[in-house]
Amino acid sequence: MTNVKHLTPDELAQRWNCSGETLARWRSEGQGCRWMRIGGYIRYRMTDVEAHEAQCLRKSTSERDLSEVAA
Repeated sequence: MTNVKHLTPDELAQRWNCSGETLARWRSEGQGCRWMRIGGYIRYRMTDVEAHEAQCLRKSTSERDLSEVAA
């Protein structure tokens, strides 16, 4: 069995230097990182956080956001 690391909203907010309210808004809007509810608590898998961070990487300001391409 693999040991999967999970972050709380507060831990992720600290990692990304944003507020818990921002994360809550992103969840309601379907933006940001994938998340799950376990036992009534919101958790983010570290693998999903890292994958989302990788998707956000840009080489220049002229690169378009992938969400803009899909729209």
